[in-house]
Amino acid sequence: MTLEWQLRDVSKECADDGVRQAVDAVITHMHSGRSNKRRGGKELVRLLAEARSKAACAEEWEIVRQLHDSVAYAEGRILRHDFEERYRLFQDGARDEINRDYLGRTMWATHQWMVSTGGKYLEAHPEATAAEVLEHFRAEGEDAWFLEAPADRPGRYVIPRGRAETALWLERILRSGRIDIEAPAEAARKIASSPEALALLAADEQGHLVLQAAELRRRAAGLDELRRVIEDPGALERELQQALEGQHWIFGGRFVGEAAQRRLVPGDEVDIPLIRGDGALHVVELKRAMGLKGPLVKRHREAWVPAASVHEAVGQAVNYLVGLDEHRTHIREHLGIETRRASALVLIGHPAVQPEAPEEELNEALRTFNAHLSRVEVLTYKELLDNARRSLAGADVGRSAG
Repeated sequence: MTLEWQLRDVSKECADDGVRQAVDAVITHMHSGRSNKRRGGKELVRLLAEARSKAACAEEWEIVRQLHDSVAYAEGRILRHDFEERYRLFQDGARDEINRDYLGRTMWATHQWMVSTGGKYLEAHPEATAAEVLEHFRAEGEDAWFLEAPADRPGRYVIPRGRAETALWLERILRSGRIDIEAPAEAARKIASSPEALALLAADEQGHLVLQAAELRRRAAGLDELRRVIEDPGALERELQQALEGQHWIFGGRFVGEAAQRRLVPGDEVDIPLIRGDGALHVVELKRAMGLKGPLVKRHREAWVPAASVHEAVGQAVNYLVGLDEHRTHIREHLGIETRRASALVLIGHPAVQPEAPEEELNEALRTFNAHLSRVEVLTYKELLDNARRSLAGADVGRSAG
């Protein structure tokens, strides 16, 4: 209902008839089911994206922005409370009193805790300055990330003092450049929360072995989760994207991280924007894995060649690159990302989807196809997993040898 109300408001603001009809088509789809419930699913997201694209072609940028929020809400990337507050859909445009009161009670409880904690601190340190009291609160807040719920004390919680300082020390080591690790802050918190890891760190002068082992475990766990999603026939592109986010190491050592901004060109949003070592953008376009509809390859003159699904995905990636080329000056000046030498990777399908095609011949057909493309590469999810496993095994062997 929230989404429908927002779309009806969007429809009223459309200046272009074609854009308005595209928005109305979304609403029609939502009411096309047999029951009284509104329809959603992939078709809803597709129609929303189509309406957003038409709005971009008509240069109705405010409509593009609103439909971008619609897509994000439909995909669960914007929560209902934020969505309703953003568009003031109910209560005649007034702010939500329930959310307001909840936030007010939370702030009241927080301030009561601060008064109580501050009073206890001043009783123990009557000579403390204002700066020292503020530093005490800051440290308390940092340690709250490590809140514990002791099993022998039901209903009670404990904030371990000094745990945040240990995590900060670990994070600085991780960021120092001496160790290759993707998420220093997250890894530091996990290690600092583990008594076993801290004991090992205490026994090792620099903690390198422990930190490397922790990172290898994190990568292995991420790879297991990715494999689970890839092998799920019902997994959508969004779920594959969530399993890959924050794991740019899986794509190889050419990349130094992910760009924070995914919407680089009006009307388009890339799935995973990677940054190469030379500072250029590398776009990863995700298609379904085991749930891919249609074959990856087909027989042509006694040989396997890429099928329509592969050509369509490559065409979409090429369109992204064209858009990045056309807006490269704006993107470089406003986002600091170089797109003039941008490239793309299309992840699509799995050999198990097409058992009649031998895996080795299927991979060879895609490699031959890639050899004739200059800026786009096509890879199956299984080949990506195999490459990542080899990389992880090599790192583990190197660590053991060291």
